[in-house]
Amino acid sequence: MKTLVTGSTGLIGSNLIPILSKRNHKIKVIVRKRSKALHLKKYGVEIVEGDICDKKSIETAMQDCGYLFHLAADYRLWVPDPAEMYRVNVEGTRMLMQKALELGLKKIVYTSSVCTLGCSDDYSQIDENFPSSIKEMISPYKKSKFMAESVVKKMITEQNLPAVIVNPSTPVGPGDSRPTPTGAMILDTARKGGRFYARTGLNIAHVEDIAMGHLLALEKGQPGKRYILGGDNLTLKELFLLTSRIAGKPEPLIKIPSAILYPIAFISEILARIGFIKEPAATLDSIRMAQKTMFYNCKMAEEELGYKHRPAAEAVLDSINWFRANGML
Repeated sequence: MKTLVTGSTGLIGSNLIPILSKRNHKIKVIVRKRSKALHLKKYGVEIVEGDICDKKSIETAMQDCGYLFHLAADYRLWVPDPAEMYRVNVEGTRMLMQKALELGLKKIVYTSSVCTLGCSDDYSQIDENFPSSIKEMISPYKKSKFMAESVVKKMITEQNLPAVIVNPSTPVGPGDSRPTPTGAMILDTARKGGRFYARTGLNIAHVEDIAMGHLLALEKGQPGKRYILGGDNLTLKELFLLTSRIAGKPEPLIKIPSAILYPIAFISEILARIGFIKEPAATLDSIRMAQKTMFYNCKMAEEELGYKHRPAAEAVLDSINWFRANGML
């Protein structure tokens, strides 16, 4: 049986494909444009051109498949109209899971996010049992991922969907070609240094460890459970300090209070909406999120899946080296 991967050209997906290939999986990927996935052909990947929001595309892609990794998502911190994000993240997930049920797939790994678990007001670490609600989800992205995970949970309970949920933290490392919002911060700091920072924190994990965690979830994960795939908890100042030292750039010096950031974000969003700039440098949602700390622990994944993660410093170093090798730095 074949293994279908959505989101194969994203940061986690592009690191998952070689891992699956080494484990002798017969891999299929579904992408909107075939040209975007041609670099995966060296892993013996079968490419299906289609849309995860199109039932016919999904059915074609799932033929002869026994397993599904659903990583595809619209991940943007700011969107002028969130409707497309909800269509992809929520309805696309619903259609994929329903078709997987109809075709009798053996096991599914659904990629959610630690953002669905919520955030803390201090520096305490959150686990899989931390209570959260959609009211706490600040941005359209977080709301859409919370809703999508709820769809999967309901189908597991009511329709015996054979799905394991994984909640990756912040992936950092090779292959961040777009780059992700965190990758962009690391890239910018590696270019100019991290002179300014806000009071917030996040969990940094090497993308290759997160990708391996997906495979472990398929092999050992219990359907109906969710597993945090994380790494080291760092304040934003610590992340900038680490990046600056690796890149040999100026270290962070100035903490910016949110009172200054809010008007900057407000004006930046207006400029983006009228088309003066492509996207805001900061958003009101991102400033609200910066009031929280996104610290997590992945003890359950370590104990039940055998998940392991390397130090955040290694993830940042590999990220910088990849940016440099690919002409981005």
